[in-house]
Amino acid sequence: MNENPTPGSGLVVHGTGPAPEAWLPAAMRTALNAAADLGEGAAVEIVVQGPAVALLTAAQGPAAQLEDLRAAGIAILACGNSLRSAGIDEGDLAAGVGTVPAAVGHLARRQWDGWAYMRI
Repeated sequence: MNENPTPGSGLVVHGTGPAPEAWLPAAMRTALNAAADLGEGAAVEIVVQGPAVALLTAAQGPAAQLEDLRAAGIAILACGNSLRSAGIDEGDLAAGVGTVPAAVGHLARRQWDGWAYMRI
């Protein structure tokens, strides 16, 4: 369809739960597919919550996939509360991974602003 979104809207993909080795790559592929289909000007974010934030560190991060996301203009964001629970400093995150203080608050604000929500 490729219609332009309403200004200020976008898609937020929420990743959480067990087996992050399976769902994180799926969330990344889904976000890339969504960005391609929604077209230029559509904002897309992936918010990672829970123990999966460890997969976003420079030591474990999927560098090639993160580069693909950045090239497509997709933001990947780690939950600050989850980082703290996992004992991970923001500086340990792979290049290009941002943070939000709390995934739950960020997700709520995005939805209040009219963004679409998808959980993987």
